[in-house]
Amino acid sequence: MAGSTDHRFLRPHWRYPACSIISAGMGQHAHSHHEHRGPGLVAEAGRALAAAGEQWTTMREAVFAELARHERPVSAYDIADNLSAARGKRVAPNSVYRILDVFVANNLAMRVESANAYLANTHPGCAHDCIFLVCDECGEAAHVDDEEVSRAVRAIAAARAFKATRPVLEIRGLCKGCA
Repeated sequence: MAGSTDHRFLRPHWRYPACSIISAGMGQHAHSHHEHRGPGLVAEAGRALAAAGEQWTTMREAVFAELARHERPVSAYDIADNLSAARGKRVAPNSVYRILDVFVANNLAMRVESANAYLANTHPGCAHDCIFLVCDECGEAAHVDDEEVSRAVRAIAAARAFKATRPVLEIRGLCKGCA
């Protein structure tokens, strides 16, 4: 990414600027994609899911819209509670979990494993390995797009005759604001 060192670490990635993508100069991803926001993100998620052969139901749309409005990773229980309040009737967390599983499998969302929480993918359908920097103090999760690290993790697995299907790397610590 062009510009000073400070700016290349602050490019917005999620719906809100508090969460950012971090692209290390040596590991930029080799393809380009458009980052979607707001209603455009929900519409693009619907198109990506339909293109993958899945149905975009009103419940899936509601779950994705609720997921996308959060600036930090959100749990299925929080999504279910918020949807229940908005709809005036109970939404079961297990239904939300099933929908989130479909979203993760189709690259519409990413799961922060250690927090059992999810983030919307702002470029739905675009596959990336999950590399996160997770703040233990405020809960911020910065997604790192680094093809070099992804290739290295997959190579380590392959060298041990292990086929990596969905590598997840999480680094826990304190973000700049909490350090």
